[in-house]
Amino acid sequence: MTTFNFHNAIADIGQETWDALVHQPDNGRDYPFIRYGFLHALENSGSVCAKTGWQPFHLVISDPDPVGVMPLYIKQHSYGEYVFDWAWADAYERYGLEYYPKLLNAIPFTPSTGPRLCLSTDLSAEQREELHQATAQALTQVCLQHKLSGWHSLFLEDYSLSQLTGKGVKRRLGSQYHWFNQNYRDFDDFLSTFSSRKRKNVRKERQKVLQQAICHRFLDGNRISAAELDRFYDFYQITYLKRGRSGYLKPAFFHQLCKQIPENLLFCIASKDGQDVAAAMYLRDSTTLYGRYWGSLAEFDSLHFETCYYQGIDYCIEQGLKRFDPGAQGEHKIQRGFKPIETWSVHWLAEAGFDQAISQFLAEEEIMMREHMATLNAQLPFKTEP
Repeated sequence: MTTFNFHNAIADIGQETWDALVHQPDNGRDYPFIRYGFLHALENSGSVCAKTGWQPFHLVISDPDPVGVMPLYIKQHSYGEYVFDWAWADAYERYGLEYYPKLLNAIPFTPSTGPRLCLSTDLSAEQREELHQATAQALTQVCLQHKLSGWHSLFLEDYSLSQLTGKGVKRRLGSQYHWFNQNYRDFDDFLSTFSSRKRKNVRKERQKVLQQAICHRFLDGNRISAAELDRFYDFYQITYLKRGRSGYLKPAFFHQLCKQIPENLLFCIASKDGQDVAAAMYLRDSTTLYGRYWGSLAEFDSLHFETCYYQGIDYCIEQGLKRFDPGAQGEHKIQRGFKPIETWSVHWLAEAGFDQAISQFLAEEEIMMREHMATLNAQLPFKTEP
């Protein structure tokens, strides 16, 4: 008999059970954000907890041994998700309804497409399909039992997108900008695909950083020192303080991450006159580089582009990685060779009275999103065929 059990801490499930299912071939293998070490560091550091509006509520599916896991959170707000539903929450409030708490299947503060329901590869294709559908039903039921407004699954891979369907489940299209490695020999080989004017613009930006006598070094999670990690955290906080608030993540998160999954971590540190002045943190797996956090002590011309984008592209080419996901938003990435790609989420809301309005909203949003992506594709810097 298949059972669905929910847990208020990933530590209650344990690393052996969680990673045994996460690391299987059909579940992304080494996709870093769903690893136990990443999610446990979020919780153990206090970055993700009921106090911060992220109450863990992780799902374990058993039959009778564990055959599936899903990261879940009961949310009291919509911060740190990157699929924006503030308008939905406002509509609920205007009608005297509570939108929060809601149930969220996502990786906190991580707008990166990847596995969201990890199932045993010992299951047949039919069993996997049935478990996806049963999971959607279980999420719906738990929302009704706990009086949650609905459930949301963000940045889904294609298979889960096609399977997490059912009555009232709605799809939502989003967009990001990713770089793809076409077996480039080096950065100049990549730039050779640009039109002449766009190629000159990128070279000027990179030259400006050199003219300011700024150099870069890469350190993985095993090689970065505690002092360097503390400096990175200062840079990270500066970025948020410029916007009038503090960063979501606590210092202990980064230190624990270096202990838990050091092989997935990468820091690009910029120095001037022997002093570290900026840094970016990436994560990586066997195919993809993921840009995550950035900050600098002061404003330096073109340093953000160099540290967060061009150094990452250099690294991907050198390491033979196929894709660079630099994070959410930022249309300025288009001119630097990052292509628009689709991202998808699914949503189920308990309040049937909003069904038609949200369906219409999503349909109109998808039309506008596709038109916008077509416009951005036309602005890519690559040479056009004669």
